[in-house]
Formats: sequence, C-alpha cells, structure tokens
Amino acid sequence: MGRAIVHMDLDTFFVSCERLGNSKLEGIPLIIGGGDRGVVASCSYEARTFGVRSAMPIKMALRLCPQAKVMKGDMELYSKLSHEVTEVIQVNAPIVEKASIDEFYLDITGMDKFYGSYKWTDELAHSVTRETGLPISFALSVNKTVSKIATGEGKPLGNLEIPENKVKQFLNPLSIQKIPMVGDVTFQLLSRIGIRTIQTLSEMPAEVLQRMIGKNGIDIWKKANGIDNNPVEPYTERKSISTEHTFDQDTIDIQKLKSVLVGMVEKLAFQLRSEEWLTSTVVIKIRYANFDTETKQCKVAYTSADHTLTKNVNDLFDKLYQRRMRLRLIGIRFSGLVRGTYQINMFEDTEEMLSLYQAMDKMKSRYGFDAVMRCAGATFKPNNKSEILKRK
Repeated sequence: MGRAIVHMDLDTFFVSCERLGNSKLEGIPLIIGGGDRGVVASCSYEARTFGVRSAMPIKMALRLCPQAKVMKGDMELYSKLSHEVTEVIQVNAPIVEKASIDEFYLDITGMDKFYGSYKWTDELAHSVTRETGLPISFALSVNKTVSKIATGEGKPLGNLEIPENKVKQFLNPLSIQKIPMVGDVTFQLLSRIGIRTIQTLSEMPAEVLQRMIGKNGIDIWKKANGIDNNPVEPYTERKSISTEHTFDQDTIDIQKLKSVLVGMVEKLAFQLRSEEWLTSTVVIKIRYANFDTETKQCKVAYTSADHTLTKNVNDLFDKLYQRRMRLRLIGIRFSGLVRGTYQINMFEDTEEMLSLYQAMDKMKSRYGFDAVMRCAGATFKPNNKSEILKRK
C-alpha cells in the first residue's frame, strides 16, 4: 500500500490574519513587515504581482509597489490563530506534524479503505476555513517533499493530488529551486553547469552531486527523483530545550550572572535555528545557596532570535532574583516549540540583522559554537553534564 501524505499551508497567513479583523484590507497590496530598514515578513498576492517577496527589504518592496499598505504585524494574533487551526486539524487527522506556524503535514495512509483520501482532505480544508476564517491550500502525494512542492505549485487554493505514477511527470519540468534544501548558493552553483530543472538534476549521478555540494547532495538527488522516506512526526506542544549552569562557587555578582545568561541564550537560540524550531515560552530557573529553587516564565511571539530571547530572559531574571542571596545555579528552558525558520523578528529588525544571524550561524555550524560569540556572553563555558543541551 502506498503512502498518502498531505501538506497543508495557510495562504499568505499573516495577511489573512490581518484581513480577518479589517475588511478594508481585502483586495489591496498589503505588506507585513516593520520599519524602513526592515524586511518583508509576508505580502498579499496583490503585492506579489509587482514582484514583492518575503525577506525582501521594505524599501525595495515599496519601490516595486509604492501603493502598498505596510503593517507592522501582530505575532500574538498570528500565534493564537495558528493554535486554532492546529486544533481543528488535530481533532480530525490521525497523524499531524506542525512544520511551522502556518504549515502542516498529515499522514492519512489507509484512508482510501474507508473514504477517498483527496475528498477527506478537501473537507478538512473547508472545515479549517469555516471554523477559523483562514484560507488554506493543500496537496496530496506519496511523501512530504512531493506534497510540499505540489502545494506551492497549486496556490492559491489550487489543491493538487499527485499519485505515485505521476510524480516524475510532475517534478521534471520544475526549477530546481522548488526542491526544499536548494537555496540561492546551491542554485547558482548548479545553474553554472546547466542544471536548472529537476529532471536534469535527477539524471545526474548522485555521487557527482555529493562531491559538488557536500553531504546534502544525496538528499537533494533523492528529492529530485521523488524519493523521501521521512515520516510525519506527530506534533506536540510539550517539546522543549534547556540548559543549566552550576557555579564553582556560589555568587551574587549580577554582571557575571547576566553574562552567563547571555551565553546560555545564545547557545540555545543557535540550536533552535539549527534544528528549525521556534519557541513561544521562556522559563528561567535559579537555585540559591540554601538550595531553594524558583522559576518564572513568560509567553513570547514565536522566535529563535538571540537578542529577542535575551531581553525576555533578563527581564525574567530581574523579576525573579529578589532575595539577593548567593546563587549556586541558573537555568533556561525554551518550550512551546513549533517547527519554523523565522530566524529573527522580521517586524522590528533589519536586513542587516538577518544577514548577521545567517553569517554567524554558518560560522558556528562550520567551526563550532565557540567560533563566534557575543562578548557579553563569552564567559559562559559549560562545566558539568547538566549544561549539555537537553531535548524533551
């Protein structure tokens, strides 16, 4: 029996959320982003016809579409509506993976025994729109890669079904940029040797591709051939990552404590981005010299940015550390995780900030976490097993 994997994607999610509460925004070019030096987080189809795209500098977007309305965006609203959509899907689907704030994978293998898989998925999509007011696109195919590509090709609301015997026929004429994992650098490299379509890439020897672009070469070759055995991983809100630091000597040095916190946040945030997670809950923990332990937490808009998380951690620490006794341990936990790659707050930060994070992460990935660090957090050095990053 073949697999039946669905990819569901909320159409122009941030834009659709804003339009729910303001009908005057319907039908106009709309850009969600922040500041003259910020970048586009999302844009309406009306703006896309002018060439506006996500991650584009706001200034460039307004040069292309000067009549567009720019809104800062409300991540609290988007998180709330994303949770509502998640509940509708989870109640109905047997296995659900939340890939990001606005997209989902469903494994409905075997559904054809009782009900047409495409018909069932179409009815679920209508249920999402009916109960939340948000439009959603989907594609049904044999694996996650093909269904994700098909969703993009079918938008808006052109829901596709790609059976196993038509996978190659569907993929072959498409640009290699449609393959997940093929970024601008890989695209430029392959284009220079004439590889621009998925068919050409699929016919290339896998070993040659691996020598050209490294360890991801085999995975990209498999995706070009419609091969993807990755399972749909059931989604749960209970996943978290955390780290703790036990001091060699109990301390009351605020500057030292905050420096260690900065280093801990930087390490956890790098892990979030590396594994494509976003966190919505920040928890800080302190243990006094007499072993009294206290914690405090706060909700945040989904993020994986060091500077955003550091501000929240510092605020929590100031509120929590009131007794002015010596501390023996401090810890941080990020929970309420969802899959996502929004590496910075696109509503407030700049193109330069986005480029800085990408450059730092590349250096850390290649040379190790300690290759580049903020001066403020350089004093953080793991000194016991409890400081090893933990996944729950």
